[in-house]
Amino acid sequence: MGEREHVRVAVVGSGFGGLGAAVRLRREGVTDFVVLERAGSVGGTWRDNSYPGCACDVPSHLYSFSFAPHPDWPRTFSGQEHIRAYLEHVTDTFRLRPHLRFDSEVKRMSWNAERLCWDIETSSGNLSADLVVSATGPLSDPKVPDIPGLDSFPGKVFHSARWDHDYDLRGKRVAMVGTGASAIQIVPSIQPDVSRLTLFQRTPPWVMPRMDRAISGAERWLHRQLPFTSQLRRGLLWGIRELQVQAFTKHPNELGFVEQLAKRNMARAIKDPALRAKLTPDYRIGCKRILLSSDYYPALAQPNVDVVASGLAEVRGSTLVAADGSEAEVDAIVFGTGFHVTDMPIAERVVGADGRTLAEAWKGGMESLRGASAAGFPNWMTIIGPNTGLGNSSMILMIESQLNYLADYVRQLDVLGGRVALDARPGAVRAWNDRVQERMKRTVWNTGGCTSWYLDASGRNTTIWPGTTAEFRRATRRVDLAEYDVLRAPVAGTGEQQAAEKAGVDA
Repeated sequence: MGEREHVRVAVVGSGFGGLGAAVRLRREGVTDFVVLERAGSVGGTWRDNSYPGCACDVPSHLYSFSFAPHPDWPRTFSGQEHIRAYLEHVTDTFRLRPHLRFDSEVKRMSWNAERLCWDIETSSGNLSADLVVSATGPLSDPKVPDIPGLDSFPGKVFHSARWDHDYDLRGKRVAMVGTGASAIQIVPSIQPDVSRLTLFQRTPPWVMPRMDRAISGAERWLHRQLPFTSQLRRGLLWGIRELQVQAFTKHPNELGFVEQLAKRNMARAIKDPALRAKLTPDYRIGCKRILLSSDYYPALAQPNVDVVASGLAEVRGSTLVAADGSEAEVDAIVFGTGFHVTDMPIAERVVGADGRTLAEAWKGGMESLRGASAAGFPNWMTIIGPNTGLGNSSMILMIESQLNYLADYVRQLDVLGGRVALDARPGAVRAWNDRVQERMKRTVWNTGGCTSWYLDASGRNTTIWPGTTAEFRRATRRVDLAEYDVLRAPVAGTGEQQAAEKAGVDA
């Protein structure tokens, strides 16, 4: 790579967000772009998470791009290997490989006010770009709790997102720490093989049955021959989830009926009243993500499984000590303890117009304009930014809405002409976020009585979108120039100040 290569757009990450951005740029006629990927292949979180039982909890026909339908999904809920293969297929179909730069981790990117571009340092060389699309995703950097004595543990330790496939769990005493979406897939997958499984549970999740089944050859044939049947299926799956949103966002008290269904689901598999008491949440269903599994509870009822209803507090040699004082001797510890979501690591590497990093700008909590633009970070957009997450539907719908916004952003830069950048106005960012947080007050995520990864260190919900996916699509259809300052490079020879001039545009 040349010392100072320049591209129009640099996309960071090659998961759903990054690949989607690449396809959308090509559809807009932009071919001067690169996709910077720190690993050696595409796939994002679906490449990194390869633990036993890894699968999606959103139906396959909804968890795929509308512009790249896949009639051959083998199951109603797809496994990790099928989703990863789908992303490879998208990469080849849309001829994205020439744009990919593997083993190119972004070390730092700094706004160059003189040249109106981003200077980017990567592990494979340096380049600059007019526009940066950050698609690193919230589920990319594993979080391992700081537990006293963990360093001295003599056995094997790894996070669910960095599964050690060379380590054989068969016949071992294994501790599973955490009870989130990954843990409830791992537990039933490894339980038959391990000699003893100890589950450290701080907070029990609400679990509903997972209605997974093989998609028949006849269905797949129909979707291939008559593509509208696949679109209809997707539309129905989407519509059902849109109707559910009201209960989460405006009427959390209506979720009591769903809690009864979840309790009945548990009672079918868990006959021991003491175990049932440990596994029954004390918060409103939906406050944390509702998990889908038909084999989690049956696995917990097996004789080689212990549920410790208390978090892991300390490690003494090969003895794990819970907060309630109970102990377990183990050979291996698997952390299913989530990711850096409200404190995205990429934020420490992005330096804006005033020399502050994005992490410093977001010290009081992440916020952006329409989930995309941060004030003081011109021509920098994030995919799956603050308050774009969902509690009950497919993130691909939100990603595609943000791709609409990206496409119009590029068009606006073209229309404005010359060396130009857009910087979100602080007032516009504040107004957008005030509206989002006002709507958040009534939602189950804020009123349900739980502490979830949706909330940041100060208790603000900076993760979830408090509305329907259709509302978000309307809100991100167009870039409103009144919400941005337009920055232009100084005209050579006029003696103007070398910093880019700020010219507010009234739409």
